[in-house]
Amino acid sequence: MTSPDQPGPADRLRAALLDDSSSARLQSALAAGTYPDARFVPVLVDRSGIEPDFFVRDMLTWALTRHSSADTVPRLLYEVGAELPQARSQALHTLSKIGDPRGWSAITPEILRDPDDEVATTAWRTASGLVPEGQGAALAAELCTQLGRGGLVTQRSLSRSIAALGDVAIAPLQASAADGSRDIRIHALATERLLHDPEEGFDAAYAEARGQIG
Repeated sequence: MTSPDQPGPADRLRAALLDDSSSARLQSALAAGTYPDARFVPVLVDRSGIEPDFFVRDMLTWALTRHSSADTVPRLLYEVGAELPQARSQALHTLSKIGDPRGWSAITPEILRDPDDEVATTAWRTASGLVPEGQGAALAAELCTQLGRGGLVTQRSLSRSIAALGDVAIAPLQASAADGSRDIRIHALATERLLHDPEEGFDAAYAEARGQIG
């Protein structure tokens, strides 16, 4: 039993994840996943929201996937509503990696339209991976409201998420290609090309669509 004057496992992990060395933080996250403990979950989630190093964040996500989804999913669903964009994005990313159907409840129109591009792109990927049977068409229609958004990196991410839904995305894409602005029409046509031929690649599909619109 831990003495009242001694830090418990969660406190020790929290302190370790504040180390100045990213490699030390990486090792701490690795240890937390190798030896799971439900007390680690809030610490791992909290750190994910502020951790500056990509590789450490990736290890934090891995550590969370090693814990029971009964402990992680409720905490991550709460975190999707966090104020910090990184916290929202990392929570969504981790939910996608866990793959628990309950993660779908985080997918709302608000999160799919999040003003932060990183959050939105993560939400799109997570949604296309967790969408329940029978809800793909509604998701495709919602994702198509974001066509034309941002630069090519953001648009590429959206196209891949829409294309992953399959044929249910064709009708809303065609509607957008017919009635949207020039940018939306190009993006819709490029996405439909990608859906039919994933090997073409987004950049090539976008160039062809732009040439078609003129």
